[in-house]
Amino acid sequence: MTSASQDFRLEPATFADLKGWKGDDPSSLFRAMKDCRNYIRGVKPYRTGIAGLTAEDLLTLLDDAEGYQPASAAEARAFFEERCRPFFIRRTDGNSGFVTAFFEPEIEVSDTPDEVYRYPFYRRPDDLIDLDDGNRPASLDQSYMFGRLSDGVISAYPDRGEIDRGYLEGKGLEIAWAKSKVDVFFVHVQGAARLRYSDGRMGRITYAAKAGHPFSAVGRLLIDRGLLDRATISMQSIRDWLYAHPDEVDEVLSHNRSYIFFREADVADPSLGPIAAAKVPLVAGRSLAVDRLIHTFGFPFFIASERLTHLDDGRPFGRLLLALDTGSAIVGPARGDIFTGSGYDAGELAGTVRHDADFYILIPKAAAQRFG
Repeated sequence: MTSASQDFRLEPATFADLKGWKGDDPSSLFRAMKDCRNYIRGVKPYRTGIAGLTAEDLLTLLDDAEGYQPASAAEARAFFEERCRPFFIRRTDGNSGFVTAFFEPEIEVSDTPDEVYRYPFYRRPDDLIDLDDGNRPASLDQSYMFGRLSDGVISAYPDRGEIDRGYLEGKGLEIAWAKSKVDVFFVHVQGAARLRYSDGRMGRITYAAKAGHPFSAVGRLLIDRGLLDRATISMQSIRDWLYAHPDEVDEVLSHNRSYIFFREADVADPSLGPIAAAKVPLVAGRSLAVDRLIHTFGFPFFIASERLTHLDDGRPFGRLLLALDTGSAIVGPARGDIFTGSGYDAGELAGTVRHDADFYILIPKAAAQRFG
């Protein structure tokens, strides 16, 4: 099967083709599958991507998972083997899939600004509106999903540089203030954070909206300028460079015009990750961000990467995950971002994931007939 954009095929495969499948334990997916089912049935179906898989296709699997508690890893794998067929996502340009990782940072903040805590996290502004094909002005590219409404006129929203220079000051949108602009920037990249206040309170912010401008990787900028090595670049090396060059931080960060707005959320269960784009809590090590224009949330993906070993104690990565999130930098049919969890250790794991990978999607058998 080929997508409407003709850039990938779904090729029938077998579970024997999935390197690492027999050693995987997908038992922890069942809670998230229940959450997805409750959202689809209780709120609304997930948007169908151009791959053509629908929430109705997914429900045949989620209904069977309701109340299911596998007694072993083998039982958990058998659940999927009996109900799904794997399909390899073949890019027609011949390139392999690519996987990175993200995490939920934990950051010290204050609920009042001072000389130390100076850099805010903002709520969604009132003049930011959703865009679609019906109201998007011709001057804005179709990638713009948000814009500014002022006096009845829709235009591009101010970008990172304009907001950092004070566009939103005095509007009462601040949730909390952090010590470092670099820390705030990396929370924008991750899309969520746990906030640790000085009195011991723990809060959480999650993605609410964005200014609408495309994401531009500052790491690529630093590589292009010869300041970092493409072979060794990581989140850690980018952060270290920024801290070592404070006079250049504003100019480098403004290269990424995308700007993220947040909403406050509870930390009812510290073991669960933030609620992301699929409207269910992320599961550490088992949640995947995908291109939502192509793929439909809630579907299982098996990701295999021989050279990605540090997530599994030195073993090649081979793991089943659920598509529960998306991101501006996650573009393409075989492109994914693995959620590694919350806090410092999760960040250390996530920051060095930049690996070629094989992508398989598991399709419930009734729907699989449409794809060969």
